[in-house]
Formats: sequence, C-alpha cells, structure tokens
Amino acid sequence: MSHPHPELGAPPKLPKGGLRVTPLGGLGEIGRNMTVFEYDGRLLIVDCGVLFPEEEQPGIDLILPDFTSIRDRLDDIDGIVLTHGHEDHIGGVPYLLREKPDIPLIGSKLTLALIEAKLQEHRIRPYTLEVAEGDRERLGPFDCQFVAVNHSIPDALAVAIRTPAGMVVHTGDFKMDQLPLDRRLTDLPTFAKLGEEGIDLLLTDSTNAEVPGFVPPERDISNVIRGVFAGAQKRIIVASFASHVHRIQQILDAAHEYGRRVAFVGRSMVRNMGIARDLGYLKVPPGLVVDVKTLDDLPDNEIVLVCTGSQGEPMAALSRMANRDHQIRIVSGDTVILASSLIPGNENAVYRVINGLTRWGANVVHKGNAKVHVSGHASAGELLYFYNICKPKNLMPVHGEWRHLRANAELGALTGVPHDRIVIAEDGVVVDLVEGKAKIVGKVQAGYVYVDGLSVGDVGEPALKDRKILGDEGIISVFVVVDSSTGKITSGPTIQARGSGIDDSAFSAVMPRVQEVLDKSAQDGVVEPHQLQQLIRRTLGKWVSDTYRRRPMILPVVVEV
Repeated sequence: MSHPHPELGAPPKLPKGGLRVTPLGGLGEIGRNMTVFEYDGRLLIVDCGVLFPEEEQPGIDLILPDFTSIRDRLDDIDGIVLTHGHEDHIGGVPYLLREKPDIPLIGSKLTLALIEAKLQEHRIRPYTLEVAEGDRERLGPFDCQFVAVNHSIPDALAVAIRTPAGMVVHTGDFKMDQLPLDRRLTDLPTFAKLGEEGIDLLLTDSTNAEVPGFVPPERDISNVIRGVFAGAQKRIIVASFASHVHRIQQILDAAHEYGRRVAFVGRSMVRNMGIARDLGYLKVPPGLVVDVKTLDDLPDNEIVLVCTGSQGEPMAALSRMANRDHQIRIVSGDTVILASSLIPGNENAVYRVINGLTRWGANVVHKGNAKVHVSGHASAGELLYFYNICKPKNLMPVHGEWRHLRANAELGALTGVPHDRIVIAEDGVVVDLVEGKAKIVGKVQAGYVYVDGLSVGDVGEPALKDRKILGDEGIISVFVVVDSSTGKITSGPTIQARGSGIDDSAFSAVMPRVQEVLDKSAQDGVVEPHQLQQLIRRTLGKWVSDTYRRRPMILPVVVEV
C-alpha cells in the first residue's frame, strides 16, 4: 500500500494521457468532502462540503476545503458533481461559487433543490443540470455515468467518470440496505457491469470500514420509535440532521399513528422538510404538520417537535433548550429522541446536551440506550461484497479518519486488490492514474479554512490558539504610561485580570518587580514601546507561572507622553 510522506513536494506536470485525483477534504476527517479530477487541462469536482468545528476551535461556525490549488484555474472547471444533499458534501458550494458563480452544478432533483435553497440565501443563482440514476452526461473530457446508491438521504448517486486515462468510480456515501424505506436500492447490477468493463480506480466510502457485518435496515428503527411514542406521557422532541428525510418520515408516521401533531423547529429544518415535502420525498398526511406558534393550543401529549442539534452544536435548537436559552422550555416528563449517530469528535458536546436535558427532567432516548439510529454508511461486510462485484484495478479509500481509511484498504486487499495498487492518501495528496496504475506524486495546500461569522479565511491557527488561551487561562492586562524621551514611568503600572482566577489585589506582589524592570530599561536607554511591552510580558508571565502554575494571555499597553 502506498501512503503519503510528510516531505512530499509540489506535484510534477500531469503526464499526457494521465488522470490526476486531488482530494481537498474528507480524507483523515469526517466531513468537508471534496475531490478534484484533472484530465487534459480540464477539472471536474465531486462534492464540496463543510466540516463542523470541534471544542478546540472556539468561535468557528464552519470549516471549508482550501481552494488555493484551484483558485487560479476556476475557468478550467467543467462542473461540480454533487453526490447527495448532506452538508458535508454540499455546504462548501456557496463559498466556491462566490469566486465564480457560473460553475455548473450537477446532481439529483433533491440534491439540487437543497443546494439551490442554500444558494438563495447567498444571493447566487446557479447553473444546474439535473441527473438521475442511469443518466450519462459529458462534462468536458469527463464522461459521467450516474448510479443509484442507498444512503440516509434520498436521491444519492455514485458517479463513474470515464476518460481516455481509464474509468474512475466515486461512490459518494453509500450503504446496501436491502429494505430501504423508499425502495431505492444501491444498483449492484450496474456496479457489476462497470466492474466487467473495468474500473481502473475506485474511490470508496470508508466511514464504517471498521464495523463488521452489514448495516441493519432503516425500517428496523420504526418499531423502536413507535415504542417510544407509545410510552411518552408529554411532549416528544426529536433531534435529527436537517436533511435526514428517511428518519423524519418515520417520526411523521409514528406521530400520525399516535394522534400527535408535528412542528419543525429551526430555519434549516423547516426549509429542508418543506423542500422534501414539495418534491414528494416526504409523505405528510393532511393536518399533521403545524406551525410551532400554534402549539400552545395543544395538550402536551399531542405534540412532537422536530429540531436540529443531534451533534451537540452549541447554537442548534436542542443545545439551547438544554441551556434554557430557547423559547421551548424542557419540563419534567418530556421525551427527547436523538435520532442520529455520534460523529467522531462530538461525543463530549452531545453528552453535555444529554446531561442538560436530563437535569430538567427529560427522558432522553439515544443510540446508547435504544436502537433509534442506523448508519448510512456501508459496513465491512458490505464493502467486501462491493469490492468482489466491482473488481477494481486500483483502490483509494475516501471519506473517513485515518483508522477508517486503513481498515478499508485492508478490506480491499482481502478481496484481491494488490497492495501496490491501494493508495492511502490524505487531504492535498495528489494521485495520478497513468497507464493503469495509481500512485502518489506530490502534495498541494489543503489546510482548514475557517468561517467565523461573515469572515472567511481570516481566522487562522494563531487566532484559535489565542482563543483557547483566553478560554482556558484568561487574560491579564497591564497599562503603563512612560516618558517618550527617557522611558521612565509617569503613571502605573495598572494590572487587571479577567477569567484567570487571580484577584487583582494579588498583583501588588509583582508590581515592584515590573517597576524595577522598567526603571532599569530606562537607564539602559530602552524607550521603544514594543520592547517595553515584551519586558512587561516576560516579567509578569514568569511571576504568574511560578506563583499560580497558569499561563494566561498577557496584554501590556505602553502609552508614551
């Protein structure tokens, strides 16, 4: 198995007749999936998603793929193929189209409807091409065939990309549920035909590669949800991804059976479920869904609320309910269902929300104590089956953390893919398919791009490090006035602490030391404010560290008069 090396340099020029594959997100992480294909000077992008921040990224709203490597080649892009409508596959599209709004978007009916609604908020009207399973479209030199796959959202597609360099198949996210709610199976006969034709490179979803066996059918959850509804005495509050149409359908079916009304809470949930209903993907009995404002007129045992926040996102509706920061107040006897899996890295945030809800008396039903979720990603048994059907000549696991990628690679090897034809890459690593063999040839920039409010890319790692220090250790400010010609103190120093756990009165012990250092610097002729600030920072920082074993941010301000 070939794998990236940290010393990889810039890739060489793509050999004539070769196909270049550059993942800009989704490898080594769960989210911000984006892959760039290049042939004969033209580019095709598959997916452009976002990653949601973790605790060590305070204040960040979203994390985007890094567009640096393609920014000066936007005119070379023949299209963006979107495999399905989840945020980790479409959430980055508005930020790329801000740079060139006329890049065509290619996807299924539901996927395009979801991204068009999102783009409307960004005031972008995209060029779109709607496709369905079985369709075949030429996008520049890329001959794309679309194949139905089953996932946790309707209308998901894999794509087979044919070029003179060979055929590449990108699965997107998929599983092989044999009893899907919408009766839309992963199209194994077509994958078998592609395998017979010859798949030169297979890019496969790795998320569940460590999980043995097969994913249980989605319909298995229905009886569990009905059981929760049967036992609930007051309101039922369900948290789910705003795009999980299948799960919401099960909630609507149970609510209809048990005589409850349903209200959607949160802008994205209301928008997406409205789209799914209008397009016929969500079957809603008349009168079942009501506006949240009308709930005061209904008894608690006839209410179901469907909201976002299943991953513990701090600004989502469920987190705000747990923190008593939402108009909907959790009361004793309410039942809360977290109808989703735990995305790696979100565990602490989710359990913090569960504890908050439990504190107010809610009965919280989640994957840890009931079967209220099944994954949308193929497990090891399904992947083995899939590889035996596709018989890829080269394999490149995608969509997953390092452990998932490596587990997926091992599955491929078990089915007969030669070890030297299995490429384990990471974001930014460039893979060339030349003369039927895939190999790593270099690396391009593919770091995190942070969205912070209206700012995109302005916040970097240094700013996040400062935020962490401020959050963990607090801040100490020092104000001093000096004579601009002599450097001698004319006023201060005044020292104040915020969030450090140190009382302001304690600084009387270090004040003489700061004054002594400044007096000595004046005698040595040091009058430049920046140098004086550094002296104050070092002196006060050493005292705080020695006395309190803390490392707060120290902000010295030197004013000259």
